[in-house]
Amino acid sequence: MDERNKKSTALWRLVGGLAVSAVLLTVIQAPWNVHFLAWAAWVPFILVCEPKASGKRLAAAAFVVALGYWLFNLSWLMPVTGPGYVVFAMWQALYWPVLALVTRFVRKKHWPMVVFAPVLFVGAEAIQSVLFTGFNWFFLAHSQYRILGLIQICDIFGQLAISVLVAMVNGLIVDGILRCQTHHSLGGAFWGKTVAAVGLLAAAFGYGAWRLEQTPRYVEEGPLVGSVQPNVPSHVKECTENAPLLLEDLIEKSQACIDAGAPLVLWPETMVPETLNPDFLNYCSQDSRPLQFHRRILEHAKGQAYILFGAHAATVLDRGNKLSVTDTFNSAFLYRPDGTPDPRRYDKIHLVPFGEYIPFRTSAPWIYRLILFLSPYDYDYNLTPGQRYTVFPFRDDAGRTYRFGVLICYEDTDATVARRMTVDKNGSKRVDFLVNISNDGWYVRYRNGKVVPSAELSQRMAISVFRSIENRIALVRSVNTGISCLIDSTGCIREQYLDGTLPANPLDRQGVEGWFVDRVPIDRRITFFSVYGCWLNTVMGTTLAALVMYALWEGSKKRHKGASNDKD
Repeated sequence: MDERNKKSTALWRLVGGLAVSAVLLTVIQAPWNVHFLAWAAWVPFILVCEPKASGKRLAAAAFVVALGYWLFNLSWLMPVTGPGYVVFAMWQALYWPVLALVTRFVRKKHWPMVVFAPVLFVGAEAIQSVLFTGFNWFFLAHSQYRILGLIQICDIFGQLAISVLVAMVNGLIVDGILRCQTHHSLGGAFWGKTVAAVGLLAAAFGYGAWRLEQTPRYVEEGPLVGSVQPNVPSHVKECTENAPLLLEDLIEKSQACIDAGAPLVLWPETMVPETLNPDFLNYCSQDSRPLQFHRRILEHAKGQAYILFGAHAATVLDRGNKLSVTDTFNSAFLYRPDGTPDPRRYDKIHLVPFGEYIPFRTSAPWIYRLILFLSPYDYDYNLTPGQRYTVFPFRDDAGRTYRFGVLICYEDTDATVARRMTVDKNGSKRVDFLVNISNDGWYVRYRNGKVVPSAELSQRMAISVFRSIENRIALVRSVNTGISCLIDSTGCIREQYLDGTLPANPLDRQGVEGWFVDRVPIDRRITFFSVYGCWLNTVMGTTLAALVMYALWEGSKKRHKGASNDKD
């Protein structure tokens, strides 16, 4: 075989190995849920990152395959912003060349992959979770959301503990394969690593069994809560002429929840497309639509139930003969059965860059204008982040008072926001349960009069499971287009409810409308994670950063030595 054919064969082998990992990493996640493949998903990637592989070729191939991976898996972003979807996929693809080169470096050192696979791949997840406000998606851990016996350790370590275990097994498999290639036997060291890995897995499952067994002793039945799920694509919702009809549809479903006994009913994020804070309403004329909607929702709530809904809030600057809006918020409002709005509101804290605010407005205006052009909105849409973790109280029909916190949109993917909403600075639980209101109508398609759901809906639900376990708190979701559901404090997604019209199986609640009412369990346990937060993320991210720096230092040292030898 000539040199050209050898290089071609090596390139296809490299691309093939990377592509196999890309496919495996795709099918392990919702909605495919082939979760057992996660335990070997990174193995082909590691094997093709050979010490002898060309660095440039390895990095280029990793980027190209990763770009294909992200373009496919983020395709639900395309209806929102096509150019933004491509740019974000390209950004995410940059992780793979770095991981490939550092994996090659680790293999050159003959370091055990059972140890360094978690450092590499979970460290990358940790960095991804914070960089540019974070993207907590497609983690190894999320593939295991249905394995309740395993994932209970998240109340100590957070979700990345599961990623560590999965990556560890990937590394162990690689160590076994490499050992057999060179020694034709596994050897005592490999079996020692196997015993250690099995011990860690056994400890995780043992802890999970203990936590699940003790749960009934710490959980009590809480209030009935109703959840409304419209099925409205974004282009329908954003048409202002549809707003009155959409409001009446919400009220109709809400009334069904009330008739089923729910003292609290949840509506999704921004499904009331008006600005409704009192400071803004004071400047509205009596026949204006904000005041009409305000009065209609109060009328619906009065004498019946508490209604939590998503709308906008705004700060108005009064300069005498001129009014201007200085800040706009994505907010949650609570209207009470006494016919008054709760004076508290929750303003979304974790805003999504490019979706809810556009960076570079003052630092690089030309970039700002370009991003604005690529934005899904036809106007300058910049929100202001909230500052307070608001607690809403309400009473049920028996006079018992409960407290809950609200996570808006992607805040259910942010472990830090959920943790701070759950416990106060002293480590005491400040709420009885959490709710997530979201508008996922952006991520569906509309074909032949029907809503076609995307993978985003089920993936969001899977990620939400970890917020419940980390803080031992139930989470009730009210999501436009789905998936509305109740997740208890063990991460179990309830497949039944007391009353409602949504399908019994939560995965069937995509692209449909309806409602459900169920009783929310209240867990009094306070977790290590709730008190101490994402400490494992810090450890893993810092370790990977140190490893990358060490690899760069060694490479620089070798290049400097080579240059010195050339001079000699």
